[in-house]
Amino acid sequence: MKKIALASIALLSIATTSFAAVNEAGCKGCHGQNWEKKALGKSLVVADMTKADMAAKLLAFKAGTAGTIMKGQVGRYSEADLKAFAEKYGK
Repeated sequence: MKKIALASIALLSIATTSFAAVNEAGCKGCHGQNWEKKALGKSLVVADMTKADMAAKLLAFKAGTAGTIMKGQVGRYSEADLKAFAEKYGK
């Protein structure tokens, strides 16, 4: 019984970790495959943003202080996930 419980906990931990990362494919639909587009013709170009600016903007969207369109997109991610995304793609 202990082995089943431990295996279940380990599997849940792995699943949670794998789903925590930002779904980049969803972002690229509007921002372009190389982050080169202005989403909806008005956003900033992600490829031109610094890591700090990108993290700040994503966290502002999550908090609801930078408009509502992106709030639904980033709201499901943790602050750590959004900062890691900015670290990966920001200049």
